[in-house]
Amino acid sequence: MSRIDMAAVAPEAYRAVLGLEKYVQTNVDHTVLELVKLRASMLNGCSFCVDMHSRDALAAGESSRRLFAVAAWREAPFFDERERTALALTDAVTRLGEHGVPDEVWDAAAKVWSEKELADLVVAIATINVWNRIAVTSRTEPPTEV
Repeated sequence: MSRIDMAAVAPEAYRAVLGLEKYVQTNVDHTVLELVKLRASMLNGCSFCVDMHSRDALAAGESSRRLFAVAAWREAPFFDERERTALALTDAVTRLGEHGVPDEVWDAAAKVWSEKELADLVVAIATINVWNRIAVTSRTEPPTEV
């Protein structure tokens, strides 16, 4: 059962996060964006977002094999270099530790993404992490029927 309806209780804050969401949807490759959203949501244990983003990706034509493989992306052969660096950056930003994002993760991403693309990717990762924290904290559950 949900603890709080953030959109109703703090509508201005909710709209601000929606603004970030609209920005990344416009500025980040859709396939990469869904992979990033799914991976961060898995790491954060956000069942609502895992459900939503896997359904969204399937509806957009993504394969179920690739979606399942996001959980073990390092070992899976299904992702290209740009997707791999985006997933590595997602892991590092989502699990942001004492020493931040390792140089090797950043440098690998910077080799295949332009500076603007990289900036947009970081905003996308930050945005899904905000959504995950809202959904997990408020105990937002996925719909049982879709």
